[in-house]
Amino acid sequence: MSLSIIIFLILLGVFLLLVEFLIVPGVTIAGIAGFILLIAGVVLSYTYLGNKQGNIVLLITLTINIASIFVFLRTKTWRKAGLKTEIKGKVNLLESDLKEGTQGKTISRLAPSGKAMFNNKITEVHSIEGFIDQNIEIVITSIRDNKIYIKHK
Repeated sequence: MSLSIIIFLILLGVFLLLVEFLIVPGVTIAGIAGFILLIAGVVLSYTYLGNKQGNIVLLITLTINIASIFVFLRTKTWRKAGLKTEIKGKVNLLESDLKEGTQGKTISRLAPSGKAMFNNKITEVHSIEGFIDQNIEIVITSIRDNKIYIKHK
């Protein structure tokens, strides 16, 4: 077994581990294959080159792995691969003037959920009576878990 094959296996293993850490989230085939290639390169170096050269290859492999992860994290390479989007939406924040007994009108057909208008503000509502057509007068029966439950007026 030649030294070039061992070096190729180790470098390919390091590359696959970097792909695993920096690009592909979770434990994937790239990380598993990279780890197997690193172990194979070190084991082959002990088997075919002897203990002294095997120890040197192991030390170099560990140094390369630690240095490459340090360099990639230090140079902010992982930030270029990551998502930078931010969700600024709000979920069903209820207006303080909405309470049981407030009257309104449906904007869309409730099947059984849809949109309704209360005090000139459009809100998502849920019918307790099933389907309700558009432009029907409604009244709030209860508000639970930021959900407004309504019925016909």
